[in-house]
Amino acid sequence: MLQKLNRYVKRFGVFLITAALIAAMAGCGPTARYDLTMAVAGGNGTATDLTNASPYTPGTEVSIKAVANSGYSFVDWTAPAGTFANADAPQTTFTMPAQNVTVIANFALLPGWYSLTTSSTPGGSVTEPGVGTYVYSNNTVVPLVAEADTGYQFVGWTGNVDTIANVGAASTNITMNDFYSITANFALGIRDWYDLNAIRAKSGGSYVLMNDLDSTTPGYTNLASPTANGGKGWAPIGRVSDLFTWSFDGQGYEIRDLYINRPDENYVGLLGLIHEGWQIEEIGVANVTVLGQDYVGGLVGGNYLGIASNCYATGIVYGSDHVGGLAGFSYEGTVSNSYYTGSVTGDSFVGGLVGDNWGGTVSNSYSMDSVTGHNRVGGLVGQSYDGTISNSHSTGSVTGTEDVGGLVGWHADIVRNSYSSCNVTGGEDVGGLVGDNYIPSTISNSYSTGSVTGNSSVGGLVGDNNHGTVSNSYSTGNVTGTSNVGGLVGENSQASVSNSYSTGSVSGNSSVGGLVGWTHLSTVSNSFWDIQTSGQNASAGGTGKNTTEMQDIATFLGAGWNITAVANSSTRDPAYIWNIVDDVTYPFLSWQP
Repeated sequence: MLQKLNRYVKRFGVFLITAALIAAMAGCGPTARYDLTMAVAGGNGTATDLTNASPYTPGTEVSIKAVANSGYSFVDWTAPAGTFANADAPQTTFTMPAQNVTVIANFALLPGWYSLTTSSTPGGSVTEPGVGTYVYSNNTVVPLVAEADTGYQFVGWTGNVDTIANVGAASTNITMNDFYSITANFALGIRDWYDLNAIRAKSGGSYVLMNDLDSTTPGYTNLASPTANGGKGWAPIGRVSDLFTWSFDGQGYEIRDLYINRPDENYVGLLGLIHEGWQIEEIGVANVTVLGQDYVGGLVGGNYLGIASNCYATGIVYGSDHVGGLAGFSYEGTVSNSYYTGSVTGDSFVGGLVGDNWGGTVSNSYSMDSVTGHNRVGGLVGQSYDGTISNSHSTGSVTGTEDVGGLVGWHADIVRNSYSSCNVTGGEDVGGLVGDNYIPSTISNSYSTGSVTGNSSVGGLVGDNNHGTVSNSYSTGNVTGTSNVGGLVGENSQASVSNSYSTGSVSGNSSVGGLVGWTHLSTVSNSFWDIQTSGQNASAGGTGKNTTEMQDIATFLGAGWNITAVANSSTRDPAYIWNIVDDVTYPFLSWQP
């Protein structure tokens, strides 16, 4: 029996002992340890594990400390688990939970301290104070330095720039008295025709003209001369598919001698088509020759929600439809502080500055040109539908067949504080300021002085006032037509005229009036014409006065006009719509030059 037991021990003893050890280890192995990570909210200070022995067993008290950066103060500690001896103390202890945990130190700006965040567009960087967020005490003057990369130029600071000493200077300063975020802007410099041509391949960006470009500038012969591109000249920049943000600052320089001969192409100009987010400013296109089909302009063929400001063009522009000296078509776009001089020729929607202004604005702009077309032809704008024209004027001559105006050929929205001195010749709906003033449209505080010649519906100010409104306006040009001929309005149909007058001579065969030639379901109130200078004693509305009465303030005060007397014709009182040198001049608008 003893021998048998010994055999069991020898045979199974090792196994029994090993199994016992494994069982013991499963019940009383070492305790798990977890990582502690220190973090800072917003990067406004430091947070330190003073014990510095991570990972820790649960229940370990760890010493931690927070130090605020300059301008900040400690607020509190936060963590998803575990406990703090004092969460509001910058130096305290933290009891580790049974999990990995991140402890966060939170800071806040001290009263009277503000943050400055700086950034830059491609092409350069902010070298002082650098790119990022910095804090300063109230009224600290902080140096700002922007440095352009090779080939680029600094163009200005944007953002919260009210306290920047010079927003256009690369080296300047900002006075800190609030929270500010500013950007240093850079643009790629254009120095020759090759540089200009290269931007067509880029998806957006900012560009600045560094000098004049002309026929002597490198690249002209190959890219913009009469022999370039097989005799087609310059290839317009901008396509229907170019839906990116783009800006071009001419810095007051000129692009001269541009030649384009593309009679079978649309969207023709230095820039073929610009979109929303495109901004063109401070650029002149001089001595240009442009020939295209539709959407043709000296600077821009088509402007779709883009902005053109402080721009001009001079030269010759030809096309078929939507043809303008500066822009052929402007859809909900902006044209401001701009002009064109030269000649513009087309068929329909032809304007000295803009061919077709559809839902856009034209302001503080002018044209000095010869404009020739067929339908909807204007000295400044051929057609303006749902668009606004203000503080603008035209001089020169306008010739067309239908809807022909010294300022606008066909108009259906707002014209205010504008004038034309163009001599206008046309067939039907011909006016010194507007050819056809259509539903629902208003003309206010405006005037015309050029001669007007046409066939039917011919007026010194408006040819056909069709459901439109004319107020506080006048005309002085001579008017000649066949039927429906008036010193101010040729045809007044379901429309209104108020507080207006005319003085030019009027002649025609039928429905001829000193103020209004023909009227239908319309009103004419508090308006006058000079029976002596017009040669007409009758009118389809208004009151005839002799020249003495037309130069007497009492005539207009009695009609309720907003008018005052001034000492001489160079004096203005802008508190009133109308001014007059009593017994010397006819009334004139206080804003007019």
